[in-house]
Order: sequence, then structure tokens, then C-alpha cells
Amino acid sequence: MSDIRKGIILVVSGPAGSGKGTVNRVLRNSGEFEFSVSRTTRKPRPGEVDGSDYFFVSHEEFDEYLKAGDFLEYNEYCGECYGTPRSYAEKVVESGKNIILEIDVNGAEQVKRQCPEAVLVMLLPPSFAEQERRLRDRGTETEDKILKRLKQTEKELQRLDLYDYIVYNSTGESDKAVADIRAIVRAERCSRRRNTDAEIKYFAKN
Repeated sequence: MSDIRKGIILVVSGPAGSGKGTVNRVLRNSGEFEFSVSRTTRKPRPGEVDGSDYFFVSHEEFDEYLKAGDFLEYNEYCGECYGTPRSYAEKVVESGKNIILEIDVNGAEQVKRQCPEAVLVMLLPPSFAEQERRLRDRGTETEDKILKRLKQTEKELQRLDLYDYIVYNSTGESDKAVADIRAIVRAERCSRRRNTDAEIKYFAKN
């Protein structure tokens, strides 16, 4: 009898300035996680690699995948489509590895609807004031853009009930946020709901 337990679909969302890109990169480099590669209809940008940054497909191909039900979530932005391949995610978790989906609140809701066992984590700065400070310190966006991002955060946090866990990413302490998420995944893998056949496996072992 195989001892391989399914991995976990881990959704990590967070408003602009939460540091989710940095945290997810560390998690991915730990070797415990695969990172979900989305399909998109947009053209590759210089330096982007098909199958690594995105799976680049035509609008017709995207529609075929959609009709086949091969998306855990998808959306359209500025005339281009983006989606998380179901088949890829299922292959990863069936092998026993965990997979990270870095998606927004709307995408997280779609995933949870299709995969109730997925674990949803909202990564937040320690406060709204700190988020604003981070966005301003970047020095890369206009005042209008910053205000729009902050307004979007207010909308996103109204959907916190979708999420299983809240992790705070304090300034200069991203390693703690990473440790918190890894602890969540370890606990989830030991949960009773993910080990419903524990008794059978226990007595089957010699």
C-alpha cells in the first residue's frame, strides 16, 4: 500500500505591498512546493519562457481548455485571459507535493468552490498604515495608482471569510511569515480530514 499522501493546494493572496511575491518565492525555493504556472492568451514578454513563466496559448486553445473544465480558476484582464490549469495542479498534489497558487480574492473563491480541501491564506502587512507606507516608499507608482490599490484592499478584506488563515508579514520579518505558512501546511497534512484512512493503513503495515 502506498504511503504517499496527497499534497495540498495552497492559495496565497494578499493586497499590494503585502510581500506575497517574496514569501512565495522563498516557499518555492524550499523544495516543499511547486508553483502553479498559469495559462494566458497574452504574448510572451522579453525573457519569459513558455512553461516556466506561463503556458502561452491562443484564445482558441484557452476556450478549449475552458470547455474541457481544465481550470481551477480563470479571469480576463485587458482583453487577455489567464487561468490556473486543473490538470497540472492535480498532477502535483497526486505526487504528494504541495502547490502554491498566487491569485487574487476572486480566483481564490473559484478554487475553494471547486476544491473545498484547498487551503487559503491571506497574507497581510501588519497594518493598513504600513501597507500605504510600503507602497509610497516604492516610488514607482503615481498617487492615483496608490490610492486605487489602497481602495482595492478595502474591498478585498471584506472577503476574509473565504480564507482559512491570516498571516501577517511584518516589515523585516518575512522569514516569520514563511515559517507560519509552512507550519500551516504541516498541520494541514496531519489533519484528520486528510487522513481518513489512517486506521486502515495502520493495521495494514507489518
